[in-house]
Amino acid sequence: MGWNYPELRFNRLLKFSRMFEFCDRTETRTSYPNVFRIGNLLLYLLIIIHWNACLYYAISKTIGFGSDSWVYPNISDPDHGYLAREYIYSLYWSTLTLTTIGETPAPVLDVEFLFVVFDFLVGVLIFATIVGNVGSMISNMNAARTEFQAKVDAIKHYMQFRKVSKEVEARVIKWFDYLWANKKTVDEHEVLKSLPDILKAEIAINVHLETLKKVRIFQDCEAGLLVELVLKLRPQVFSPGDYICRKGDIGKEMYIIKEGRLAVVADDGVTQYVILSAGSCFGEISILNIEGSKMGNRRTANIRSIGYSDLFRLSKDDLMEALIEFPEAKKVLEERGKEILIKEGLLDEGRVEVITGEKDMEEKVERLESNLDTLQTRFARLLNEHNSTQQKLKQRLSIIEKKLKQLDFGSVSASSDSFNENQ
Repeated sequence: MGWNYPELRFNRLLKFSRMFEFCDRTETRTSYPNVFRIGNLLLYLLIIIHWNACLYYAISKTIGFGSDSWVYPNISDPDHGYLAREYIYSLYWSTLTLTTIGETPAPVLDVEFLFVVFDFLVGVLIFATIVGNVGSMISNMNAARTEFQAKVDAIKHYMQFRKVSKEVEARVIKWFDYLWANKKTVDEHEVLKSLPDILKAEIAINVHLETLKKVRIFQDCEAGLLVELVLKLRPQVFSPGDYICRKGDIGKEMYIIKEGRLAVVADDGVTQYVILSAGSCFGEISILNIEGSKMGNRRTANIRSIGYSDLFRLSKDDLMEALIEFPEAKKVLEERGKEILIKEGLLDEGRVEVITGEKDMEEKVERLESNLDTLQTRFARLLNEHNSTQQKLKQRLSIIEKKLKQLDFGSVSASSDSFNENQ
């Protein structure tokens, strides 16, 4: 024999806080937070409408089904006596009331008036909450667009103020259009700066490591060095016709092509020698400062962007900073760079021998200077020990002399006393 008291199941509402925890976790983890927020808002709305429908049915039952036009019709009527109709009718009435649409039977009793007033107040609050949340979600969805448009407007005003030519202005606008169309408006460094270094490294490895391994001089390098380098790669976008580098320029960075095509062109900027596509890289030799290179650290070709191109840039300073902790890797990179220069006929081997001899001589001089410093340090230490020993000996001699004087004085006094006694 069971109990039929639904009120006893109200203790389940104590677990309702878990629903909020679940929603918070899901909103953080989902890739579509705005869609989830809208669904979450609709869920809360349906729960409130459901609870209000249950209250309406309970009040109707207390007053009496069919006792007036406001309460639920008499359940003895076959059209209103089954469970599905009871729930749907109550849900319909609750929805009309909470959305303040009205068109429901007018209340008759005081308790009915109070319940309807309460529902209207709740409906107003629900409406305000929905409008506020939807407006906030729309603002968040358009936040990136609004910020980007503000930058574009600022550039437009500046170009108009400075009377920039229409041709240049059109190129600038097209460049911004390309960034927005390809979702390249996000500053990766700014987005990732709040993450700890370990997570930054993991993301960078997943995004850039395979690209970096395609560079000839970095193949089979230490894993630690590659991790340091992927953290220093910076994305850069070039417009059609932009020169990435010109022949004779001092090389301060190397580039890896992510998307797009580049052309190695003659000095006239038109004649094309080679087309570079995604995965290609250039400029790696010029940032190593390889001794004996006929071009020094200068560019050996003109490279121009054919269309819009996305590149990764690694600066010379960043490379040298990473190599400080990997001296052996630096030697390996220099040797690989020399091999590449020899194949391309850009290495002056005679000068390399001279420079190598000079370096060997410098290393010998440094070793001699280091040995001399060591000898000077040892001599200074021995001299200090000698001086300390002499000081200790002097102190001991002084003590001995004092004791001898005391002994001599005592013997003289004793002799004088004995002489006086004999007299």
